[in-house]
Order: sequence, then structure tokens, then C-alpha cells
Amino acid sequence: MAPHYQHLLEATGSLGTPLAVVDADALWANADDLARRAHGVPIRVASKSVRVRSVIERTLELEAFAGVMSYSLAESNWLVDHGALDVLLAYPTVDAAALRDLVDDERRTAAITLMIDSIEALDVIDSMLDISRPEIRVCLDVDASLRIGPVHLGVRRSPVHTVDEATRIAQMISGRAGFRLVGLMFYDAQIAGLPDSSAGVRLVKKRSAAELTERRGQIVKAVRHVAPLEIVNAGGTGSLEVTGADPAITELTAGSGLFAPSLFDGYDAFKARPAAFFALSVVRRPAADIATVFSGGYIASGATHKNRRPTPVWPEGLALIDAEGAGEVQTPLKGAAARDLAVGDRVLMRHAKAGEMCERFDEVVLVAADGSVERLPTYRGEGKNFG
Repeated sequence: MAPHYQHLLEATGSLGTPLAVVDADALWANADDLARRAHGVPIRVASKSVRVRSVIERTLELEAFAGVMSYSLAESNWLVDHGALDVLLAYPTVDAAALRDLVDDERRTAAITLMIDSIEALDVIDSMLDISRPEIRVCLDVDASLRIGPVHLGVRRSPVHTVDEATRIAQMISGRAGFRLVGLMFYDAQIAGLPDSSAGVRLVKKRSAAELTERRGQIVKAVRHVAPLEIVNAGGTGSLEVTGADPAITELTAGSGLFAPSLFDGYDAFKARPAAFFALSVVRRPAADIATVFSGGYIASGATHKNRRPTPVWPEGLALIDAEGAGEVQTPLKGAAARDLAVGDRVLMRHAKAGEMCERFDEVVLVAADGSVERLPTYRGEGKNFG
């Protein structure tokens, strides 16, 4: 057995499966590599890619990291209640209860910045809150996609794309009571979230980076004439070294790079160490070259391609069966390695995405180099479900 996998399985052998396992050495090596690639630009931790509060807090103790990028306003309030001082909500919200909780506590309103991409978003917030509420910090989400004629390369997020559009909405926010524009965000999904799978992809990413650097600089300059920006956030795990070189930004964001799920294999600029796994037990042998494990149907969100499926990594030589895939309560695995698996043996698998794995488990088991284990509750394990 490969020493790396043997270490993880031996350390967790007394614990029941299904089981989420995090290799502490790989986790903190990945954090160090993210810091190296950022070249001194502060990195905000993307909570949706972790979803283990203690791992987020320990990452923020490292010099290279500052602040949290959250995915839910209810989550943001909860993190501040547990000591977070700087939380940037990455997505717009219409959660009336969470908005009321936000303005009911001065610690929350001071620490949390909401994301907006339209004046309509402000109208909805105003309709849910008392007019005498405290001022709310907001950040404008600017579309970072590459547009070539009618072609749109990147994710569909904000409708704000041009310098004029960003300036116009910034002026409208600044002239509106109850809100304070403090930041801009540019998420370059077509660079940060796309592996370098071909020469064509590399060319598109290079062209997109050049276009975005120029446009982002123009937008930041224009909006700074309207509002004194504290935050210019950009980038992701897959684009730190590219985006971090832009003097217009003040911070980067990364989260997936800590756990290094399988969707982040195949980048030219870095080779992160897989740190997060889940262990499943063999429960039946339907054929000589098939071993079936309990559970395992942890499919990643996004377009439903094969790359969204979990990947068996140990023993080597296992694969999912295309006709069945990863199942809700059982997952058959085929291959030569299956012949040597007995009922009760364990298989290690990797999730395609990072934090989504933690929605399936109440805890992750952090395995240290000396074989000691620490059981850390996930958001789910702390009784929190943020959607």
C-alpha cells in the first residue's frame, strides 16, 4: 500500500465509515503554496470550499490570509458571532431574516459586506428593513467574463461589465441613504476555475487575463472617483499568480486550493496535494472484478459531466461503472484491484469539489504526520445548513 494512503487509513481504522479524512500535512502545504503563488497579496478564505469552521479559523491565523468570503448571509452572521472580523458575502441575498439579524447587531454590520450587482437588490433590501436601520456595507460584483462579439466566456454572474456601467451604479449607490459602497469584486471563473487542458484553453485564459487586467484597472480608477474603496477582490485558486500581479487589486480569494479536489488537477501553474478524501467500506462482491462500497454518491454541483463524479484513488486501478456511477446507498467499483478487496476493506475516494464533501459529513478527521487524529465538526456537524 502507498505510504500516504496507508497512513490515513491506519490512523482512522477504528472509526466507522463513511468517513471524511483530511491529511493535515497536505492541507497546510497547500496553504503555504497558495501564499507563495499570491506573492504577498492577502488571500481571503472562501468558506464554501471549506465548510469546517475550525479549519477556516486556523487558516486565518496564517500570515498570508485575511478575511472570509462567505456564501450565505446567515452563515456570515454566524461566523461573526464566532469571532470573524471581516466577512465578504460573495453572492446577493434576499434572506429577510438574515438581513434583520445583520442590522440588529453592530458587530455584524461592521464586519460584513454584502454583495450587490443592481439597484434592484438595494430596493429589495430596503423593502425588508426599517428605514432607521444602520448603514450597510456593500460590494459591487463586476462581470469578469471575456466577451468576444456575441460569445460569452465565463460564468453568468453580474450584469455589470463595462466601465460606464460600473461607474453609473456606483454613483447611484453612493447617492443612496442606508448603504456604503466599500468594494468591487471580479471573479474570473474562466481563468481560475478552468484547468489547462489544451492549447486552446491556455490561449483563451491568456487573452482573458490581459483583457480583464486592462478593464479592471479602468473600472477601479473610475469607481475610486465615486467612492473610497477598501476592497478590490479578484481571482481564485486557479489564478492567484496571474490576478495577484495586477496592482489594481487589494486582495485575492482561495478556498478549494486547501483541500485540492479533483477538479483542480491539471493546472500548469501549480500542483496542489490532494488533502481531502472520504473512506467507504466494501459491503459486497457481486463479481470477481467488482467490489461494492456503501454510500458514495457525492456528486459535485455544476454541469453534469463525468468530472463531477467522485474518483476512487486507493487501491489504485479502481473505477466507477458508467452504467451505475456513484450511488446514493451503494457504489460498485470495477477493475483489477477489486479482485483483492474483501468485504470490510476500505476504499479512499476524492470529491470533485472541495466544500461540498462536507455537506455529507458531520465531521472531518484531521490526520497529523504522527498518526494522531483530531475530529473537527463541519458546518453540518454544528447543526448549520446554509443552503
